[in-house]
Amino acid sequence: MPPSAEGLPRDWDEAADVVVIGAGFAGFAAAAAAAAAQRSVLILEKMAQCGGNSAINLGDYAAWDDAWHRRVTRGLGDDSAERHAADALAAGQYYGDPNLVGIMTREAPAALNWMVEEGGLRLHDALHRQGAGGFRMHFADSGRDFVEALRRITERHSAVLRTGTRLERIWRDGTDGPVVGVAVADNAARRRNILARRGIVLATGGFGADVAMRRAFRPILNEVYNTTNQPGATGEAIRIAQAIGADTLHLAFIEVHPFGHPETGRLDVAARYALRMRRHGGIIVSRSGRRFVNEMAPHDAISRAAVATGGRPTYSIFNEAMLAAAREGRTDAEITAALAQGLALRADSVAGLGAALGIPGSALETEVRRFVGFLAARHDEDFARPLGAALLLPLDTGPYYAIPRWPAVHFTGGGLRIDTRARVIDIHGAPIPRLYAAGECTGGIHGLGRTGGNSTTAPIVFGRIAGSEVASEQGFTRP
Repeated sequence: MPPSAEGLPRDWDEAADVVVIGAGFAGFAAAAAAAAAQRSVLILEKMAQCGGNSAINLGDYAAWDDAWHRRVTRGLGDDSAERHAADALAAGQYYGDPNLVGIMTREAPAALNWMVEEGGLRLHDALHRQGAGGFRMHFADSGRDFVEALRRITERHSAVLRTGTRLERIWRDGTDGPVVGVAVADNAARRRNILARRGIVLATGGFGADVAMRRAFRPILNEVYNTTNQPGATGEAIRIAQAIGADTLHLAFIEVHPFGHPETGRLDVAARYALRMRRHGGIIVSRSGRRFVNEMAPHDAISRAAVATGGRPTYSIFNEAMLAAAREGRTDAEITAALAQGLALRADSVAGLGAALGIPGSALETEVRRFVGFLAARHDEDFARPLGAALLLPLDTGPYYAIPRWPAVHFTGGGLRIDTRARVIDIHGAPIPRLYAAGECTGGIHGLGRTGGNSTTAPIVFGRIAGSEVASEQGFTRP
């Protein structure tokens, strides 16, 4: 259809009060909040099914408290919104905006309670530490549980979800006016213009699956690196928003996880143990059976060292004693499942494990003996790994386990600049009227690093804010 004199469509194919782009944590949270405010809401998702990266999240959510005060009643120490914020800022090396981080931590308990009480979210009974911080990690079985809880709230308030619909353009009324709608296309390339009477929320996730886009900001992250992300994490909504003046920040802050599945990149059930067993004395070796890095180094450093070995995969090595030391309610079932699925290998001896992995000769035995000696002396001669922690156990008794791993791009910490009301900010520092954003398509919260549960908390908290804010906008009638 021809444009109007102002460059906007003369006619619109359909309309809604609020158009939400993306159907993961942030998108469903925004849609639920807007629909609960009695606004008509249309959720557009480009993939064939909803959930995106949120659905394959490990199911952890960081909140310093909850409606049942489980941390307090179980005597698990002190915590507060302020402590949670301080930990988050430190994890991001102080690149995060304290105002945004403060909102995330203050609102985290309320958003969690909302999903439980209104969405039927079921959480595991146990609480876990968030890194070295407080016991604030709440777990469901997976991220899909959070997605479904949020979707149930949207359905109760009659929001409409449409999959297989990708964003192609945001319509803005001039260079300084409000956004008024979107152009989208379905899988058959049929194009439609949709009027957003009150506003638009971008909740499209990051760009970890787009090799060209991530290399534009971190050239080292080529196709040798897998990605933990689902294939729709390609970042085009960030570019589309930039085309109407949106500002961005922290786009080079891309997190690489060293423990993805060596073929798919996914963070599967085995990734949890490759990650955790290091704390109890596990090591990481190359295909030749040699350690190649301080196992407690930052994820990026481990990942670069793994790629530098020149051979995929690497192996996380640990023993039964370490599993026992870390035993939690899910440990036995999860490690059994990993073995059954071929995600982990088990042997009674180091030699047997090396043979199962195809490591030449006695290389793995030699390396394990060497590390056992380092641990006894509390001094790592090869990589200066700190070996004084009380949790560390020697690799001197079996059975032994190996988990094949390979680095994968995991999280893009940068994106659209937003303010404390989740409004998208333009290159001049002013909000773009009626345009909001939340989730991994935004920047400014996590900074240069983060702890995992915050990647669930932030999109849900700010999605909820975005939905409430856009619902309060006055209806746009000009087009």
